[in-house]
Amino acid sequence: QPMIPGTVLLFTDETLRFQKVEGSESIGHLSEPKGKYLVIDGQHRLAGLHFFHEKHPDQSRQVEVPCLLFDGRSADFATEMFVIINSTHTRINRSHLVDLYEKVSWESPEKKFTAKVVNLLYSESDSPLQYKINRLGGRSKQEKWILQSEVFNELLKVVTAHKRWIESHLDMKADRCYALVRDYLKGVKDVMGEIWGQNERYMFTRDVSLKALIRVLDDLIVDRKLISAWEDQRSHQPFAELVKPWATLTKDFRADGFYERFPAKGQLERVRKIHQRLLDAIVG
Repeated sequence: QPMIPGTVLLFTDETLRFQKVEGSESIGHLSEPKGKYLVIDGQHRLAGLHFFHEKHPDQSRQVEVPCLLFDGRSADFATEMFVIINSTHTRINRSHLVDLYEKVSWESPEKKFTAKVVNLLYSESDSPLQYKINRLGGRSKQEKWILQSEVFNELLKVVTAHKRWIESHLDMKADRCYALVRDYLKGVKDVMGEIWGQNERYMFTRDVSLKALIRVLDDLIVDRKLISAWEDQRSHQPFAELVKPWATLTKDFRADGFYERFPAKGQLERVRKIHQRLLDAIVG
């Protein structure tokens, strides 16, 4: 096996010059870019080569590195290539990919839209989840409650299931959809303030419960009376009124004994059970 297995993919937005060797159509000299290459794929291989060179400088000169160069293309092209290559679970954490969905031309409108909403939930000062979403690279030192990819996946289900409603009522605008999610979460926080954010003693704002909360929103969007009240008031009050019964469930979300109260084989089943418990409390 060669020292560098597989081809390293490099990108530069500069157009490189190729000078053919006399007597050959495919062999020649390629000019170097003025700036640095962007490594689309092969970062770990090049890092390994760097450390090998530090320990064995003489031997490293004999190492051949197969490269495929993309030159004269836009940064959007590099982003798309990166997402295509790294979109499996074993390659890169999906929370990183969510940040890139807005920038790639081939991704679905629903995914781009949802990525914008998640970004607003993370960054806006009036968001109940501001800086609580783990974006894997965010600078905030605050405690993180849930992975960005988990919020994205749950909201994507909502957006996909209610796309026509979002188009007709929210003009498919991310800021308006954000306002809906924000006011819903504000209403929940208003009712559950005693345990909201108390993650050492309660599980209500841990990832497993937050995912269930988003699923409840998915159910509530079809409640015409509720949504009409929200559209008239543009506040969290209609949601707070609806979820008032949840105030009686605070003990169910104590960290002590939580997994016994919501027994499950895994998180997927536990999210379903929490979702159902919350839904039953408000619709019976």
